[in-house]
Amino acid sequence: MNNQRRYFLKALASSTLLTATLVGCKSAPLLTAFDAPISADDWQLAEDIKAAIIIPSFANKVFNIKDFGAKGNGQFDCTHAIKSAIEACHAQGGGQVYIPDGRYFTGAIHLLSNVNLHLADNAILSFSTDPKHYLPEVFTRWEGLEMMGYSPLIYAYEQENIAITGKGTLQGNGDNQTWWPWKGPHKEGHWDLIKDGQGNVLHQRQARDLLMADAEAGVPVRERIYSTGAYLRPPFIQPYKCKNILIEGVTIKNSPFWLVNPVLCQSVTVDNVNFSSHGPNSDGCDPESCDLVHIKNCVFDTGDDCIAIKSGRNADGRRIAVASQNIVIENCHMKEGHGGVVIGSEISGGVNNVFVQNCTMDSPHLERAIRIKTNSVRGGLIEHIRIRNVEVGTVKNAVVINFYYEEGDAGQFDPTVRDIQIENLHCKNVLSKAFYLNGFERAPISDIHFTNCHFDLVGDDSIVAHVNNMSLTNVTLNKQPLTMAQLNK
Repeated sequence: MNNQRRYFLKALASSTLLTATLVGCKSAPLLTAFDAPISADDWQLAEDIKAAIIIPSFANKVFNIKDFGAKGNGQFDCTHAIKSAIEACHAQGGGQVYIPDGRYFTGAIHLLSNVNLHLADNAILSFSTDPKHYLPEVFTRWEGLEMMGYSPLIYAYEQENIAITGKGTLQGNGDNQTWWPWKGPHKEGHWDLIKDGQGNVLHQRQARDLLMADAEAGVPVRERIYSTGAYLRPPFIQPYKCKNILIEGVTIKNSPFWLVNPVLCQSVTVDNVNFSSHGPNSDGCDPESCDLVHIKNCVFDTGDDCIAIKSGRNADGRRIAVASQNIVIENCHMKEGHGGVVIGSEISGGVNNVFVQNCTMDSPHLERAIRIKTNSVRGGLIEHIRIRNVEVGTVKNAVVINFYYEEGDAGQFDPTVRDIQIENLHCKNVLSKAFYLNGFERAPISDIHFTNCHFDLVGDDSIVAHVNNMSLTNVTLNKQPLTMAQLNK
């Protein structure tokens, strides 16, 4: 057993301490740097992560929502019936809350411990687009900032052993007339804009700026109330400070905002989920300040990042100071989105121990295959990233690490990005750049290594600026060997 593996197992042993801190929302201990260099044994660590994740199990009891008054005609409001079924299931020690075939109209659903929300093959949970159905406000995170806001469509707070399973569909009903217009004017916008009686466009920008100011000023979270009139769209699924979570088999469509966003959670499994949403900020799966996460066998067809690993924004992220760590992503297909596998941009708590393998990506609308985005306002320690066996058809830019995202170099918190290994990355058609690596001169990207990576057809020259200790081993560009001397011209 090498030093790196010993270190990781010690870190896993400390996960119980992290679990204890979650309920009190205190800062969990962050992992420190590995002592050992890159080695083939790293990938055994991915197996250790998967083995350490607890997949919830449930009592053999079934609570059919129709027995609690639900009607599957798509019009009857089933919110109370679903709530009653969940409460009864929880009170009786847990089991399955069963959604039979049919279309069930509902408002917010709040899961409780030991409850598996299970959808039949032809079941559709169709969520209301009336914001009033997501009140009262709940304790939530929005773009990495804690606040009291609209309830996520499916929410859980400080619960354990919870699941959403089955082959049915979760329909958020976001479209160009509902939820999505709250984004406001945007370069990608094609949704209808909302206006008041004087013709002023109503959207999220003012509330977003005020929330950022509240967070920077340290306003207590319970006083950051951003619901009616704020136009901050709720995520679809957000377990918050929960553990032992399973989301499996379902199709998630047309979310108001991010689709799956576990926050401050431990032991999260997302398996065989179909993510389908092309609204603004339609990120697929965004684990945020989570420990022990396994995302596998999923299909992403999204309007923003397919997977984006996050850990809080700016002062709020540093206040909570919990990294996202011990994450395995495998056997996923990314059809469309801003990025395939992304780290950031809400990354102030840091990210470490991320393993990505055996994924495919392919779309002329996929903007980046692998991406890290941060800046000197966000900061964050990002390290120990391992990526292998990724097959990319068409993509705009292949590998992007950018320290000038959004605010750019306007803060006092230089990011640290180091210890990244990418091997067996094959990109058939890169419309722009194979590499866009842009660190700070005073805080360069460091220790990034590419092995057996091939970029068959590339449109533009790469940009590599302020990168220390980068290596290329058997890397080709336009089917010709690529050397560091060529990149450094």
